[in-house]
Order: sequence, then C-alpha cells, then structure tokens
Amino acid sequence: MSYKERREKLYTWMSENGISLMMVEDTEGRRDLGLRYLSGQPGDALLFLCAAKKQCVLAAWDVNMARLYGDADAIVALNDWGRRPETALPEAAKLFKLPYGSKIEVPPATPYPLFLRLIEAVGDYDVLCREEGAHKAVKYMRAVKDADEIAIYRKVSAFTNKLMDEIEKSVRNKKIKTEMDVALLIDARARDYGGEGLGFETLAAGPTRSFGIHAFPAYTAGPFGGSGCSILDFGIKYLGYTSDVTMTFVGAPISATQQKLINLVEKAAKIATPMMVPGASCREIALAVDKLFSAGKRHMPHGLGHGVGLEAHEAPLLNSRSDNDDVLQPGMVVTLEPGLYHETLGGVRLENDILITEKDNEVLTKSRIVRL
Repeated sequence: MSYKERREKLYTWMSENGISLMMVEDTEGRRDLGLRYLSGQPGDALLFLCAAKKQCVLAAWDVNMARLYGDADAIVALNDWGRRPETALPEAAKLFKLPYGSKIEVPPATPYPLFLRLIEAVGDYDVLCREEGAHKAVKYMRAVKDADEIAIYRKVSAFTNKLMDEIEKSVRNKKIKTEMDVALLIDARARDYGGEGLGFETLAAGPTRSFGIHAFPAYTAGPFGGSGCSILDFGIKYLGYTSDVTMTFVGAPISATQQKLINLVEKAAKIATPMMVPGASCREIALAVDKLFSAGKRHMPHGLGHGVGLEAHEAPLLNSRSDNDDVLQPGMVVTLEPGLYHETLGGVRLENDILITEKDNEVLTKSRIVRL
C-alpha cells in the first residue's frame, strides 16, 4: 500500500468525523512516527492533511531530506513557516483555504501552553486536542500491516534469525564473552544487513543482572553467557520497521528454581502461541499465561506482548488489564514474550514476533532458550 493510499483511508475517517485539517508533529521532544507512516519522511517535520481536498503538505526542517524521502502533495521548508507549530498551522489553513469554523485536530501530546498558542494563532477555527481522535485512528491503522509492511517484516525477521544463529554460535565458542561484545555485534550486523541500525537499545544482561525486566545500564563490560541465566533483548530496524526478540542463555550449573522458571516460560509460549489467531482477545491470552504462572506460584511483572512496527511498542497490547479490549486482526505483527525473574538467581524471557494471518498465525522469528 502506498503512502497515498494510507492517507486516503485517513481522509475518509476525517470526513466521517468532521475533521477538516489534521496536524502530525514529529519534532524534538514530541516524536510521532505517524509522520513516517503517512509520508515516508523519517522525522523532524510537520504534516498537514486536509480531508476536503484530499491533499497534504509536508513542512520539513531539512527540506533536502524531505525531497529525498517525503511523499506529499507539497513540500515546504519549515523555516519559511516560522519553524514553530503555532506559526505553521495558520499557514497550512491558509494554503488549503480552510473555511472559518472548521475543525482542526492537533496531536494529543501537545502541551497545554502550546495548545493555547495554537488556538490564538488560528483564530476562528475549532482546535481539537484529544486522545480519542484522528491520531488514535492512525495508531490503529498502523497496527494492521499492509502487504508492503508484511514483506518488510519477512525480511527483517530473516536478518534477525540469521543474527541469532551467529550469536548462539559465538557464545558457545567463547567469541562473545561480555555484554558489550554481544551488543556491539548486533549493532554492527544490523548495518551490515543494510538496516538503519537498532530498533531500540540492546538489553544484554549477564547472570548477575538478568533479574531486571530491562537491565540498567542496558549493557556493561560484565560477563555474558556463563553459569546461570543471561538475557538478550534486541531488535534490528529495516526501512523503519523493527524486529523485537529476546533470547535467554542458560549455563550450567543451574538451580532447581532456575529450571522451574525456564520450564514455565517455555510452557507459557507453547500455550499462548496457538491462541494468537484473528478475533482472539488479547486480554484472554494474557490471562491464560497468568493462570499458568499462578499455578506455579510465580508472577510475570510485565505484559505478555505488544504490537511492533515503526516503533518497538505499538498497538495492540497483550496484557491482562481489565481495560484491555484489544482484539487480534489479520496483518498485525505482535510479540509474545513470557518472562519470569528471581531477585538473586536472575531471569528468563522468551520473545518472538508473530504475524496474525487470515486464519491462524505465523511465527516470524526463531528466538529460543539456549542451553549452553
């Protein structure tokens, strides 16, 4: 699906909901990858979309970069529009000849002082800033991948699987000895494969630090892959889209408690994977894993998974919160990441990326618990 086709879907939603103009902002301090999803522009720009004219204008800080990557009906230099949202928004309204009284929607992340300045700047327009609006509609559009996005996911998953094989081999033959060794290898390979780098900072936690859900610091010069449990959580970014996998490396000797954690996590993945089908309740899947862990007198301190895409964490959410009404749909790419942690013996997590198909699912990545 082209950027124009994505925008067409959004224009339809805007028209049905009475929104004449929408502003998407991706600037320092207020990042929104909806900008890249709708225009291809990697960042540092404002995108204005007019429903009536079915046209958009990209106001970019780096106009040369926008001409290379951006897909819009018009591209302007943000500097020419005052380099601020409150000076650019009136220019966009003027460009589209927006009738007075029209509804303009701005991002829900807009700070209140800026919101007031936007209202003052545009005068006789109705400025909306809300969570349940056009930006949420884009969020859920992004959750269901189109054919082009799925093709990207097959490629980035293949890169990720190849790298996991190399990592396992290198840990086994002692070429990787430290957290830093594995983290730097991942960064290098992500670029060797033609990717944009990492989807997020690699989390490499050796046996003394794997008790944390997200180790801090993300990695050190400390040992990795020795006796006990080491956790490795990483993602490769390709054409903007990131994989997200977690491997656990288990080195002998291990205790009975550690073996119990390993068994429970593997069983959780085995139980939950076949449940990930179109129409399935994300909350019900998470509750099934919670039930398994409770029977083993354990508790998972984080959600069971989440959507991935241009961001490492997107809709839908796999968790057991009472307010979670997300449902799996064909085209979604969702992580499944059961994990258990012990304050002194470390943790175990197993995470794979799963594509929801028309009738079932396809496990795209081949993460595993590695017995050394």
